[in-house]
Amino acid sequence: MSRSLVAALLSVVLVIAAAMILSPRMSHRSKPERFGFGRLATAAEIRDAKTEVTPDGAGLPHGSGTVAQGETIYAARCASCHGVMGTEGPFDRLVGRVPGDSFNFARDPKLLATRTIGNYWPYATTLYDYIHRAMPFDAPGSLGTDEIYGVVAYLLYRNQIIGSSDVMNERTVPQVRMPARGRFVADNRNGGRVVR
Repeated sequence: MSRSLVAALLSVVLVIAAAMILSPRMSHRSKPERFGFGRLATAAEIRDAKTEVTPDGAGLPHGSGTVAQGETIYAARCASCHGVMGTEGPFDRLVGRVPGDSFNFARDPKLLATRTIGNYWPYATTLYDYIHRAMPFDAPGSLGTDEIYGVVAYLLYRNQIIGSSDVMNERTVPQVRMPARGRFVADNRNGGRVVR
């Protein structure tokens, strides 16, 4: 190796080392202990944010909604994204069942693209929880409890899971038997081969 090449390589190494030593990201002394914004959440804010709903219905609030109420709310707040009937989109299709509830996703890849409430979701409580947390897309959290129960009732009805006169509330939603409930395998993460 020529002296000029060794000198060039040595100068590059020195520049990189100096940059690492002087870099604020690498220097622990330059990190502030506090950024100077934000505050601790109050107990009430933490309680209000803790709104998880489990498959057995724990966490569902008191309230109720009907298919007729849900149809009105769906038309006003949901149809622009999911279609007038819940089947058109442009976003996710919400309504549809596999004929005979055959759940042959592995044999028919087209079905994977149309995972709807009626052919894929295992728990109706998840429907309430998801709408409560994330919908409508342009204003998450803007629907009241009774409005959410109404939309849940309407979507379950449209998927032929409940009747037109059924009322959804904190007692009835966990009792809804979704067509796909028995189609999921619990993942216990014990390691090894546990596929049944």
